[in-house]
Amino acid sequence: MSSEALVAGLTLLAFGIIVAGVAFGSAVGDGIVASKAVEAIARQPEARPNIFTFLFLGVGVLEAFPIIALGLAFYLLLVVVKVPDLLTHLSTVAK
Repeated sequence: MSSEALVAGLTLLAFGIIVAGVAFGSAVGDGIVASKAVEAIARQPEARPNIFTFLFLGVGVLEAFPIIALGLAFYLLLVVVKVPDLLTHLSTVAK
């Protein structure tokens, strides 16, 4: 196994771990924010419009992190390591 193949494989593995972590963390965070909003509405139904406002703000801020993380993961994949070029190089070397 060449060093280029090792770099390409480990980069793809890191990309998958980043994407899985971002998806899992975002889902857990959204669930916590929504459950706390439901609890708050159950305690004070008259404050529902204010609670919904903060719910949407919280979810919006929470969803910014996964978008940034995915952007950085694609940057790592395509710009830093240049995996498409590595895969093209590996396919020509294998022939």
